[in-house]
Amino acid sequence: MQPLIRRGRDTDADALIALIATCWTQYPGIRMDVDGEMPELRALAAYYATAGGALWVAETGGQITGMIATRPLQATTHEICRVYVLPNLHGSGLGDTLLTMAEAHAVAAGATRLVLWSDTRFDRAHRFYEKHSYVRSGPVRVLNDISNSLEYAYGKPIAGIEVLDTAAAVSAERRLAEILIACVAGGAGVSFLPPLPLDTARAFWRNTAKDIAAGRRILLAGWANGVLSGTVTLSFATAQNQPHRADVQKLLVHPAARRAGLARSLMQRLEQEAQRAGRPLLTLDTRAGDNAESLYRSMGWRELGTIPGYALMADGRFENTVFFWRNLAA
Repeated sequence: MQPLIRRGRDTDADALIALIATCWTQYPGIRMDVDGEMPELRALAAYYATAGGALWVAETGGQITGMIATRPLQATTHEICRVYVLPNLHGSGLGDTLLTMAEAHAVAAGATRLVLWSDTRFDRAHRFYEKHSYVRSGPVRVLNDISNSLEYAYGKPIAGIEVLDTAAAVSAERRLAEILIACVAGGAGVSFLPPLPLDTARAFWRNTAKDIAAGRRILLAGWANGVLSGTVTLSFATAQNQPHRADVQKLLVHPAARRAGLARSLMQRLEQEAQRAGRPLLTLDTRAGDNAESLYRSMGWRELGTIPGYALMADGRFENTVFFWRNLAA
């Protein structure tokens, strides 16, 4: 039966409390004290309306089976709240529908960034948010409640570029792997050959996260329409006598998000981060004749030269690679 999604009402209170309690039983150590710690659940629709937000519920056969809310925190930052779906409906797509609807409402209200909090024990919820391009953002929050709750912060821009720290990179691992796999399948010359297994792609980004923690890399991610769709890396793994140089690696934009300026935006932000890091001399290489070569030339990168037959392609051919450099201090 297809769920009916409607605005929540204060009269839904008992059903919403029961829904949350049912979801919490999936995790050990979580206890509910409605009147002591969450009195707003007695009139949740009014609570979010007063905050300038909104509450929705999903009804299936007259039973409330899901809920979600959103509220503005600042003029352009909105919080996604109270995301719950009955456990027997996990994987049904109901959570995706609710989240997409709440995000669209927030964007229509002026949001350019979405944030949320999730208990550190809610592993399944973390995977759900990460699937929807949220990444870890900021410190862990201590609630000092009867459940001894600690919460991760997640966030994402609707559109834009952000530097990912180690925690954010780890939480973005699967989505970054999907982008890498899609680009390799499309013929991108980025050191891998198709078909690229998911485990191999994830291992690459896991190692990147380690390098971020060690200060050896900067990882940038780009969002388009709320979806993490592109990335580029700045590597500091240079010789001892080259502390002013860095390598640009893995400029990737998912095929579904191309020709909208995301690659250029990633490169512009990367150049800014390179200057901040004191690495004005940049180098990179790309397959001769691809779209990236045109991009680099249009941004003022200078060709160093071409090595014929440098890279093996999936069909067994060897293709040429062009090397570029740019001095941001010039």
